[in-house]
Amino acid sequence: MACGAAPQPAATPAAVFDWFEYSGRDAWFEQPAQPGGVRNPILAGFYPDPSIVRADDGYYMVTSTFSWYPGVPIFRSEDLVNWTQIGHVLDHPSLLPVEGKGVSRGVFAPTIRYHDGIFYMINTLVDAGGNFYVTATDPAGPWSEPVWLPEIDGIDPSILFDDDGRVYVTNNGPPDYEPLYEGHRALWIQELDLAAGKLIGPRKMIVDGGVDLETQPIWIEAPHIFKVDDWYVLIAAEGGTEFYHSEVVFRSRAPFGPYEPGPVNPILTQRTLDPERPFPVIASGHADFVQTPEGDWWAVFLACRPYEGMFYNTGRETFLHPVTWQDGWPMILDPSKPVPLALARPDLTAAQASATPYTDNFTWREEFDARELGFVWNSLRGPSDAWLDLESHEGAATMTPMSERLSGSSTPAFLARRQQHASFSASASMRMPMSSGMSAGIAVFQNEQHHFYLGVRRVDSEWSIFLEQAAGGEPEAFVERALSSGDGDSIELRVDAEGRPYSFTYRLEGGDWITLAEGLDGSILSTHVAGGFVGSYIGLHVRVE
Repeated sequence: MACGAAPQPAATPAAVFDWFEYSGRDAWFEQPAQPGGVRNPILAGFYPDPSIVRADDGYYMVTSTFSWYPGVPIFRSEDLVNWTQIGHVLDHPSLLPVEGKGVSRGVFAPTIRYHDGIFYMINTLVDAGGNFYVTATDPAGPWSEPVWLPEIDGIDPSILFDDDGRVYVTNNGPPDYEPLYEGHRALWIQELDLAAGKLIGPRKMIVDGGVDLETQPIWIEAPHIFKVDDWYVLIAAEGGTEFYHSEVVFRSRAPFGPYEPGPVNPILTQRTLDPERPFPVIASGHADFVQTPEGDWWAVFLACRPYEGMFYNTGRETFLHPVTWQDGWPMILDPSKPVPLALARPDLTAAQASATPYTDNFTWREEFDARELGFVWNSLRGPSDAWLDLESHEGAATMTPMSERLSGSSTPAFLARRQQHASFSASASMRMPMSSGMSAGIAVFQNEQHHFYLGVRRVDSEWSIFLEQAAGGEPEAFVERALSSGDGDSIELRVDAEGRPYSFTYRLEGGDWITLAEGLDGSILSTHVAGGFVGSYIGLHVRVE
């Protein structure tokens, strides 16, 4: 799986960070909301491809993470509104072998299900193993080693536990003949023998192309089947992951079909609405359903909040909406209606909000006063053990520079959290001096070819502050300025964004803020420009120069 040798810590002293602060201020979250209601998205920032299940003690939800580590965050809620992250499903390097892979490879869309006291998470490790599932009796972990399903290709597997005791896996794959056009895919089903840990019996194509093959629908994927009143109700995403994304529905009297499309499709999309309307939501789809004990149905789904046109740097986010049923067919939202910014809360007892905010405007500060990181922090492709130390300096993060750069495909010394707002500020305090031959600072990262790095470097006894930008290729120096600093000094670094424009400032201990670069085009961090399936992260980066 690896692509060359893993990067090694440099034989130099480390950078020491005393704190990191993130503050979001989107106008979206300042709009009126019902008191005590739900504000969408329920998970802001890069939390795509949500899947949800109700267990005995509450609701559990997972999202995709691609090549970010640890993989697949798992959240718990008692009211579908307030979510608390309780861990990651793939929290060991053996569960996420993505060394050498691009940030948009790795683990794609997960499905979580609960059956007879056991949680199941089924997923696809793209370019690194294929389809698999893991299990746990405690959703906070530990989770089992993967059970691989080499019998199937494709992505987006889901599990159905039928009421007769049989178990089925549905997923996306190519049709059983030469595809007719780009994006021509199909949905498949096959029985799963849990005791043997393998798929058995015939594999059958149950949806070819999408709702209407004659219209050349693209990228039918993310299937989930629910048994409702003796109907097998199949929902799936259709239309690709961008503006034309949608959710569609089919049903059958038997798990292997035949499946008929619903009388109204799609059951969720925003593609018919004016993208220039105030506070637009676009690219809605990839839904999963859950039913409350009171019999109400709710959907979680992904969608995006652009700050301008098709530009959004926050990635695909998780939204919530009730599901209505008519004549045995579900509807999430009339396609002529916009996804609401806020809505009435579910008829469930309100739960306490998480100590770590995942939506709304907020300020969050990390003082590094614990010996373990909170769940909001991630690294690329592997753990931070080789370069992060939370014990050597009390109340500080000590980071050893690595040879790997953000443009590489291994694990750089980059400790990051999601950008959850179009308008935000992020800042950090770093001690000086550093050793010659290294740099340290703040990076905003979308992918290997699209990122900013605001860093301080030392050469011999001279310091400088610089901004590096990757805008579709290799990183290039944008600006560099000499610094005057002595032993024991600290420097604060800050990134400010207001949608598209990003600005980068700094101040030495006791000094005023100084602008290094102002109004840079942050659309390079958008999915529309950078491509791929992820959103932007921001955090601390240290490297060998």
